[in-house]
Amino acid sequence: MGNRPRIVMVTRPTPWELLLRQHGTAGQAEFYLRTRGETSEWYRHVHERLQSALGVVNSQLPSDQRRVRVDRDSLDRFVFRNEDVVVVIGQDGLVPNVAKYLSGQTTIGVNPDPKSWDGVLCRHPAESLRAVLQFAYAPSGTRYRLERRAMLVAEREDGQRLLALNEIFAGHQTHQSARYRLTVGTSEERHSSSGVICSTGTGSTGWARSIATQRGLDGLPGPEERRFAWFVREPFPSVSTGHSLQFGVADESTVFRMRSEMGEGGTIFADGIEQDRLDFSSGQSVVVRLADQTLNLVVQAS
Repeated sequence: MGNRPRIVMVTRPTPWELLLRQHGTAGQAEFYLRTRGETSEWYRHVHERLQSALGVVNSQLPSDQRRVRVDRDSLDRFVFRNEDVVVVIGQDGLVPNVAKYLSGQTTIGVNPDPKSWDGVLCRHPAESLRAVLQFAYAPSGTRYRLERRAMLVAEREDGQRLLALNEIFAGHQTHQSARYRLTVGTSEERHSSSGVICSTGTGSTGWARSIATQRGLDGLPGPEERRFAWFVREPFPSVSTGHSLQFGVADESTVFRMRSEMGEGGTIFADGIEQDRLDFSSGQSVVVRLADQTLNLVVQAS
């Protein structure tokens, strides 16, 4: 076994596994789907592809390799070691779920079904894992490189914080207008809007991309750039609220702060996980900035 680091394999339950949890047996799950005009074909296909990829991943590891498999729902209780190599097996969205629990560990994304999933973050087929791991253990050569993707942190005035690989949202829990004061650099404005999104270069291919496209904006940050884009969603101009601060790109020297004026229902969450959130009520403030840590993702060299 030598000095090889531990391999932490991260997965999430497949849609088929979630159906089995809910209904108890495959027969009951099939019946449930039939009553809604569906079959289990797609659910079973996704499940089988993941199981097949897991088998290939394990076959790529030496028999004496230290390894552990962690479910997404257990990440908040799992203790990562600094020397771990993290192998994320699944859809791209699983990578941001993992990233906020890491502190610089080398990460590899494995795509179990390249015909169905794009693989923006989970780029590697399971069959290539042995070669990718060799690079992770001792980075060299021209086939792979380590991509240091920028992350964001949202810090409340009381020290509570959230990390994000894609984006941070601050606004109201419901569709009510969010009221707050926004400070960007030396400019400040009171807003009533549908909330604010701050996006990294990684997030610029997702939620932020749709907003930027709708508004005809270009120049979003790249994944490794130490910049982030910010967007105010549907700012409403009135006698007491403005809309001159709508979007922009911030760097490490930019002050980006929000102070809530919402009596209740204010929230801050990261990467679309609304359950993992910070309260954002009247008098509370949040500063969004680039995080010190990065997601260190192994990708193919171009």
